[in-house]
Amino acid sequence: MTKTTQDRDTKRSESLWRNRDFLAVWSGQIVSTLGTSGSATAVPLFVLAATSSAADAGLVTAVTALPALIIQLPAGTLADRWNRLRVLAVSELLTGLALLLVPIAVWLGHPSLLVLGGAIVVQRCCGVFFGSAERAVLPALVPQGKLGDAIAQNEAKSRAANLIGPPIGGLLFGYGRGLPFLVDAVSSLLAAGGLRLVRADLRPARTSAPTGLWRETGRGLAWIVRQPLIRTAILLIAVSNMVFQALTLILIVLVRRHGATSAEVGLMFGLYSAGGMIGAIAAPRLYRRLSPKSVIVVTNWIWAAQLPLFLLTGNPLILGLIGAGCSFLGPIWNVVAEGYFITQVPDELRGRVSGAAMAVSSGVIPLAAAASGYLLAAAGPSRSIVVITVVMLATAVVGTVSPAIRSAQHNPAGQNGPA
Repeated sequence: MTKTTQDRDTKRSESLWRNRDFLAVWSGQIVSTLGTSGSATAVPLFVLAATSSAADAGLVTAVTALPALIIQLPAGTLADRWNRLRVLAVSELLTGLALLLVPIAVWLGHPSLLVLGGAIVVQRCCGVFFGSAERAVLPALVPQGKLGDAIAQNEAKSRAANLIGPPIGGLLFGYGRGLPFLVDAVSSLLAAGGLRLVRADLRPARTSAPTGLWRETGRGLAWIVRQPLIRTAILLIAVSNMVFQALTLILIVLVRRHGATSAEVGLMFGLYSAGGMIGAIAAPRLYRRLSPKSVIVVTNWIWAAQLPLFLLTGNPLILGLIGAGCSFLGPIWNVVAEGYFITQVPDELRGRVSGAAMAVSSGVIPLAAAASGYLLAAAGPSRSIVVITVVMLATAVVGTVSPAIRSAQHNPAGQNGPA
């Protein structure tokens, strides 16, 4: 065995917990994501406290989400132009500074919705840049044989934050309106400081000179169009995102009609989120054994079979357990899909392809939130569950018969054996 082969094998078997560059990014994001999850819970509480209007709370949420959706495509392209480590650090730094304005305004006696809205817009736009750059740099932080583990760790980080962050945000808000935003600001600044420990070269590899912004963005879209499996998977992910976004509101209305308290609603979604956390823990081992084809086909059919179970009861505890079963599969889908994407997309295109994929798969979520409200008003929760079940069933059929998915090969990043 040559020295080069030995070095490669050593790097491949090295634990992620000894990888300083990965840990610098990942640990900082644990803190930052937890802070973001907490402040996100505080935003509607802040608006309700200021205006006593649920409509205003919904409006602020929608308006602050719009700029991030608009910049999704150009942000991915710019992440392929700029030093990605700098993009990560500046995104966190600007987020922290913007969020500091909220507690300052509160403590000065001027808790303005304009200040809050502006800070959240900056936070979400910076989050788009950070996300595009973070997904693009992962292959530079870890060897290919560890990609599945790294993606799963990122998934677990997000699931844990969504489980723990909201109650923390609500608790902090009870002590002071500006406190959740102060904690989030500090978490972002700490994450920005932690990125100084990264030593890997995170500049994108370019094989051609930069051209116009939209022309380069078009290259990323054109690459996706030429990849049947990735194109189809993105569309299927978008539909499933719509279904489960709608399910959230449907479940709230359903259990409320059965007399559930706010605490019981929280318990239901706590169980729901716990299923996703368990799925994230299981994802690394399953990632090495499952192909994109099997994950796409089996997951969609299981979801189509699980959704009708929500019709059987209005008990929030049982509904939470059913939801946990649905949520368990989400991280496995995400890890396998992202691992496949990363190994297929050229480095110089990773940012813009990631941006385009997120624009489609996540851009439908506000639409689904609005549509589910109209659906509930017209059909009620039980019939709404039937509708989303039919949509999920159609998605499963499309995934099964799609030539692109039927001919998919095993995940390239998963062929390196267990860690």
